[in-house]
Amino acid sequence: MSLTKLNTEQLIAKCREQDQNAQLEIYNRYYKAMYNTALRIIKDTAEAEDTMQEAFLTAFTKLSMLSDDRMFGAWLKKIVINSSLTASRKNNIHREVTLESVEYALTDDNGVSEEDLTTVKANTVLSTLNQLKDSYSTALSLHLIEGYDYDEICQIMNISYSNCRTLVSRAKESLRKKLQFA
Repeated sequence: MSLTKLNTEQLIAKCREQDQNAQLEIYNRYYKAMYNTALRIIKDTAEAEDTMQEAFLTAFTKLSMLSDDRMFGAWLKKIVINSSLTASRKNNIHREVTLESVEYALTDDNGVSEEDLTTVKANTVLSTLNQLKDSYSTALSLHLIEGYDYDEICQIMNISYSNCRTLVSRAKESLRKKLQFA
């Protein structure tokens, strides 16, 4: 049977047996989502890719720690998030936004489809989110994009519940203010 026809649990069983083809299939199924998760936290494409790949290596080497194979995706995402947060803290230097990295979209109502407008709005929100300070950007990404609740964010970011609620609230307000001027 082809590996592409196996479900994730069957592939994980093969990965536990050090089947490199099964590992490659798992990687192919999850790498895009994990890369996007890392990129939202790290904000550097090369660093996000490195972090994502290291997270896969960690996952494959510590597969024995996974108790429920059905939870592999969530487990892997947690590894990626923790690795990304560590990398982000390590590289926590003042980032300047270059003029080339800022995208300007000038549109008029003639010839602009609703889908194009929605894409522009989503891109504006994401680029503005990346301009927030790291703690705000991370908290909002985890809450709004990744779908984590406050308790999970507290554990991931190692902060108290009240600090988490305040951080998310302030991050939303900061994002709202920046979007008004965008």
